[in-house]
Amino acid sequence: MNPVIALVGRPNVGKSTLFNRLTRSRDAIVADYPGLTRDRQYGNGVLGGKSYTVIDTGGIGGEDEGIEAVMADQSLLAIDEADIVLFMVDARAGLMPDDEAIANHLRVNQKKTWLVVNKADGMQEEVAGAEFWSLGLGDPHPIAAAHGRNVTTLIEHVLEPFPEIGDEEAHPELLEDGIRIGIVGRPNVGKSTLVNRLLGEERVVVYDEAGTTRDAIEIPFERRGRPYVLIDTAGVRRRKNVSLTAEKFSIIKTLEAIKECHVAVMVLDARTGLVEQDLHLLDFVLSSGRALVLAVNKWDGLEADVKEKMRSELKRRLGFADYADLHFISALHGTAVGDLYPSIERAFASATTRWSTNRLTTLLHDAVSEHQPPLVNGRRIKLRMAHQGGANPPLIVVHGNQTDALPEAYKRYLTNTFRRVLKIRGTPMRFEFRSGRNPYDSNPDASDRERARGRQLSRTREARRNRR
Repeated sequence: MNPVIALVGRPNVGKSTLFNRLTRSRDAIVADYPGLTRDRQYGNGVLGGKSYTVIDTGGIGGEDEGIEAVMADQSLLAIDEADIVLFMVDARAGLMPDDEAIANHLRVNQKKTWLVVNKADGMQEEVAGAEFWSLGLGDPHPIAAAHGRNVTTLIEHVLEPFPEIGDEEAHPELLEDGIRIGIVGRPNVGKSTLVNRLLGEERVVVYDEAGTTRDAIEIPFERRGRPYVLIDTAGVRRRKNVSLTAEKFSIIKTLEAIKECHVAVMVLDARTGLVEQDLHLLDFVLSSGRALVLAVNKWDGLEADVKEKMRSELKRRLGFADYADLHFISALHGTAVGDLYPSIERAFASATTRWSTNRLTTLLHDAVSEHQPPLVNGRRIKLRMAHQGGANPPLIVVHGNQTDALPEAYKRYLTNTFRRVLKIRGTPMRFEFRSGRNPYDSNPDASDRERARGRQLSRTREARRNRR
């Protein structure tokens, strides 16, 4: 089992910078102002054949109230989970009253604690750690997380009591096991509340304030013996309302999380109704090819006429995503939240299923015999064969002639037919049409007579195939 290392300290002492250094990632957003990290962020690292798990936490202040108090509670939970605590202080700011309060809590907690003095670059080590001896937590360990100074030495000392483990355990792939579920939507629609309800614990910070979540938090868990990864994302506001650099990075991480998830659960707010930003975000999900489940949150307590109006609006404006399951839920009270899992499973199965070429070609011929493609320049468009070109989302490649002239209405007919017969639900479906080429068309020296002869040969071969 990996040792768990929690990074704790006041706001803006460099915990997220050290987290990125230890995990060799850029998973934690870093900016030069306090209070950026709010949720517990987990990551894995390996050093010298020893693996470990790191927890990045929000800052702990002396007089926390409001959202800062909730962030502090998350940090205290991380301390309880950890085997080792790296208590980080700021060499440039010096010893602060909040540092002493945190040190007192760690002494009472009796966790193995290492005192880490960050931002010691350009300073003598003895000078950087001198005033922190009074905390009574042992030797101060000066580092510079931003530049990597003394970080490797520190972690080697921290991991000394733990044995080396095998290759399979040394490279944990927790985040690649199971269905990756991205919870996406505008700010303050209840995404974090839904994540906590799905997990059955207060795992991420929930506060009645837009923009509470800033990182894309990945949470591996199991439900009924099956692994999942829940991804709580930051809300995406309209571009004109985004001014802070940190928020821009939050949005970038949200969009990356959408691309990397298997199923996106789009959370809508029943009280504000469907707005333009919902449609923009939904368009990004669909263009990314992600499987989709729609969840209308805050459904409890609405009047009957408001509910009916919301249903009508969704049906009218979301017709382009009618393949997605629609749920009316209350994340706060748990109403209908459990119904999301069957839809997620169904959408994932549809997105990743593979079908044989024989079945797809037979289905294509049945669809063509039911409704023939139109005539183009006096000749019927021919669709001969279909095979699967990819999954997640499913891609069906159809071969024939004159497919470039196939009308959009006929393409929609094929999509609907394949979706109905193959029972595809919850995922977009893409078609690619390819035409057989006339070999004389690519020869610039061929005469008109030779090109016509090539077309005649193609028709003759086609007639022979049809007679068979």
